[in-house]
Amino acid sequence: MYHRGPEFAELLAECQIRLQACFGTTDPVLTLSASGTGAVEAAIANLVAPGERLLAIKTGKFGRRIGDIAQCYGAEVTWLDCPPGDAADPHLLQRALSESRFDALGFAYNETSTGVAQDLAAIAAAAVENRVLTIVDAVSAIGGIPINMEANALDAVVGGSQKALMLPPGLSFVALSPRAQLKLQQTTCPGYYFDLSRALDALRKGQTPYTPAVNLFSGLREALRIIHREGLAEVFRRHHCLGVACRAAMTAAGLALLATDERCASATVTAVRMPEDLDSSELVRRVRERDNILIAGGQDDLKGRIFRIGHLGTCGIDNLAAPVAAVADNLAEMGCDIDAASAVTAARDAFQTCQESSDAYDTGL
Repeated sequence: MYHRGPEFAELLAECQIRLQACFGTTDPVLTLSASGTGAVEAAIANLVAPGERLLAIKTGKFGRRIGDIAQCYGAEVTWLDCPPGDAADPHLLQRALSESRFDALGFAYNETSTGVAQDLAAIAAAAVENRVLTIVDAVSAIGGIPINMEANALDAVVGGSQKALMLPPGLSFVALSPRAQLKLQQTTCPGYYFDLSRALDALRKGQTPYTPAVNLFSGLREALRIIHREGLAEVFRRHHCLGVACRAAMTAAGLALLATDERCASATVTAVRMPEDLDSSELVRRVRERDNILIAGGQDDLKGRIFRIGHLGTCGIDNLAAPVAAVADNLAEMGCDIDAASAVTAARDAFQTCQESSDAYDTGL
């Protein structure tokens, strides 16, 4: 497909409408042929000028990455540290924002390195009250967890193709509020490819500024159609219940979750502490080689100390039961007193109960 022709313009227009629904906005969603980190860098490069002050919420690897990128672009970064497994305390955030002047606030909404989701509404409210621009890494949330960008008055929200949107890596998204679009005009981007003003101008013409990954755009349209057919509210509920089910299974197996509060546990990935004196790298290897299932270990300071199970995209309870059983079986072989059947039963029971009561789950739609 010729990326300057009418067919691609039609493809881009359909993706735009459905992406806006996932982000909870009627404002532009720019699509870049880059990884999620590329889109985070683009947002920072275009919205935070050298010398401006950014408060970065450090909840894990990806929260830290936002601050690291901002420092590369000459921003003055202050860190709000959260212990592994904790979300940001809204009261501490409010105090930090009120005691010093900041131009921007950067954070990972759904921190996949720790399986923790932020209290988005509380963080957004603090940002609005203190008049700071928000830059949100929502790569592992888009298409799986409600964002409600306009309702929460968020300014720049970043997504990625390879998580709940079910595609290979290679596309990323930056949704921009009117305030962010105004800041775009006031900030000189030091780069060329990641100049979001060019992307915004091209979008108005039904194009991207440079050659896009056309095959991934075609896949994106199909993925968004799948989400549309299920219904976005149902997609959000399913992910919520999968998270509940995975945590129930791990708890039934006698394992400790990394997330310290059920209310801040991620709906797309569950992080679990390894039993004492065991290395999660060995569990990841065993599950991959014996069961042909991919789970993940810990990153950075959590390497060897936790493992993570993803439950997002097309995942259903049958898909989740397989890694739950594999983890339990392999931990039993490694010397843990774990009953795999009980863990799987706990997952299925919790999922069914959640589904039956999920009318109370607020999707924000």
